[in-house]
Amino acid sequence: MVTYLILNLAVLAVVATVFYKHLHKPSRAWVSMLIILLVMTAIFDSLIIMMEIVGYDTTKILGIYIGRAPIEDFFYAILAAVLVPLLWQNGKSHHAE
Repeated sequence: MVTYLILNLAVLAVVATVFYKHLHKPSRAWVSMLIILLVMTAIFDSLIIMMEIVGYDTTKILGIYIGRAPIEDFFYAILAAVLVPLLWQNGKSHHAE
């Protein structure tokens, strides 16, 4: 249980730091994208778990699920929702120089 939790808390700390420094106030488009990404994560992670493509060591997860997806899976979706727009924004500003 502790392994994934520690990893995800570290990832969440990075996300929170990046978000605070670069994306002070989230736009409505960003919030919509985050919600869609989380819903899609719930659907598709549940499907790949149901089809036994992916499995989890139940001793290393909290045991909280959305659909069949452990809550830990959603940390990565949140990370992508913060980092991809940030990288896109930085890439655009470098091309403008």
